[in-house]
Amino acid sequence: MTIQERLRGSIVPMVTPFTDDNQVDHDTLARLIDWQIAEGSHAISVTGTTGEPSSLSLAERRAVMETAIRTAAGRVPVVPATGSTNIDETVYLTKEAEKLGADAVLVIVPYYNRPSQQGLFQYFTTVARTVNLPVVVYNIPGRTATNIEPQTLKRIRQHADNVIGIKESNRDFEQVTRVLSLLGRDFLVYSGIESLCFPMLAVGGAGHISATANLLPKAVADLYNLTAKGRWEEARELHYRLFPLNDVLFIETNPGPLKAAMAMTGQIRPHLRLPLVVPSDEHQAKIHEVLQSYGLLQPGRLG
Repeated sequence: MTIQERLRGSIVPMVTPFTDDNQVDHDTLARLIDWQIAEGSHAISVTGTTGEPSSLSLAERRAVMETAIRTAAGRVPVVPATGSTNIDETVYLTKEAEKLGADAVLVIVPYYNRPSQQGLFQYFTTVARTVNLPVVVYNIPGRTATNIEPQTLKRIRQHADNVIGIKESNRDFEQVTRVLSLLGRDFLVYSGIESLCFPMLAVGGAGHISATANLLPKAVADLYNLTAKGRWEEARELHYRLFPLNDVLFIETNPGPLKAAMAMTGQIRPHLRLPLVVPSDEHQAKIHEVLQSYGLLQPGRLG
């Protein structure tokens, strides 16, 4: 099976757990990864948006990648996020991911800088040429204030053939069809917006990178599995069953609500690094209510 075939389905964007003294909790991360694999998640990603990468040092990001790759041990692909606003840091982390044995890397459109399309072309081709790993571009205009245009993505692909896909966290759903039309149906397009995971599969998406999988890995994986088997009506029903949880997990900035939810279910401690904080009491009450409706607050749920 090729890496393009293995990188389909639910790629879980893991949180980065912290200890009470604000250090990365590698033991909990490893436990969560084992649970994700047991529940049927198709691949693991760390140090992406949900993993608070801008709050981690380079050494911490490398250490998290190492823990994920060692824990997965080849059972599922590991796709670390290695992007930053600094090209040298991005190249360093991308090369380190390759040395550590990552299966692919996820590289975000540089945030804050607001580069031109030509700048994005040069940035991604430069990064991709430094490694032999498959590269997945991460387009999230709501965080970066910049949208990578389909024509730019096509140019990048033409000059760096190891750029094999894109995570689209773009509410302009029309862009997904444009990308697949321009780059071909074999180009891997993942939904990075929870409410669009099912619609994106319908137009030819390769899967999704959904924060909700941190709580309901089997259901989020099944959303892909059902469509792969042609069971579209069952997948549609699952899409609507997941919607209330998808919705509440973004009641404040990700991963604040998610970490609060995972703390309520006993998976992690409720710690984020500033400037992110746990949600307000009002929002935590709403999160608790939704978790209860899914039966996620039952003692011993995680085994």
